Amino acid sequence: MNKRSQPTARIVSAHGRHYVARLEDGRELQAFPRGKKSDIACGDRVLLDLQGDDQARIVEVLPRTSLLYRKDIWKQKMVAANVDLVAIVVATEPSFSPELISRILVACEAQQVDALIVLNKCDLVAALPAARSALEPFRRLGYAVLELSALHGADALRPHLAGRTGVFTGQSGMGKSTLVNALVPGARAATREVSQALDSGKHTTTHARLYDVDGGGALIDSPGLQEFGLAQLDVADLEQAFPDFRAHLGKCRFRDCAHDSEPGCALRDHVAPERLALYRLLRHEITTAATPQY
Repeated sequence: MNKRSQPTARIVSAHGRHYVARLEDGRELQAFPRGKKSDIACGDRVLLDLQGDDQARIVEVLPRTSLLYRKDIWKQKMVAANVDLVAIVVATEPSFSPELISRILVACEAQQVDALIVLNKCDLVAALPAARSALEPFRRLGYAVLELSALHGADALRPHLAGRTGVFTGQSGMGKSTLVNALVPGARAATREVSQALDSGKHTTTHARLYDVDGGGALIDSPGLQEFGLAQLDVADLEQAFPDFRAHLGKCRFRDCAHDSEPGCALRDHVAPERLALYRLLRHEITTAATPQY
């Protein structure tokens, strides 16, 4: 079968090696990769070999404009493909990890994808000052922070999604699925009560799913996460993924400066110490992952 007879589709749901592909006419089919290994993400555009009325084999993944994924020394996990915006959803309660936000922002910078930090549950006013304080370093770096309550203020996200594909990511319990339900009536995304005892959310979204948004645009709801490895980057990519580094790169005394204790490092006098500490941690993880494991 030649490519002209293979219909184009978009992956709108990804769960393991099982996918749902939406044809250009709106029909959705169960789709499966050809081999045992699958590197397909929700949001991918693919060519299909139809196997009947409701099934197809994925023949080829078409070139991507972006790919958000995480990788550590042991495994990698696709998050979403062909997205224009990554919305990192945090909340006033439960507490969130600034380091996780930083890691996702590095991934966004590496893929040249816009990022938006969404502070949800702002109706819980007692916890609002602490959440704002934790996000202030990201504001100073130039990242936008949108404050809202998913229960009655989710529409504030619509202008950011208009004509674009966005992905919601972040820890469990932050209200991603509640936002989806508010923006996409009928999505029936599962929500549960946050476990107060553990100060963490219960995983309610088990696979990524793409939804069309009224008025244009689309959003992908992704499973909650607690970590975000960046072993897919090399050291040069990592440096460029810190926007506060860029004006000073190439000005160190030594060309291979690790921005640690080397004399003449141009970054130490201009970059916040916590940002340098994060860079050194990520650099160590990347170089460790690049070392063969025996």
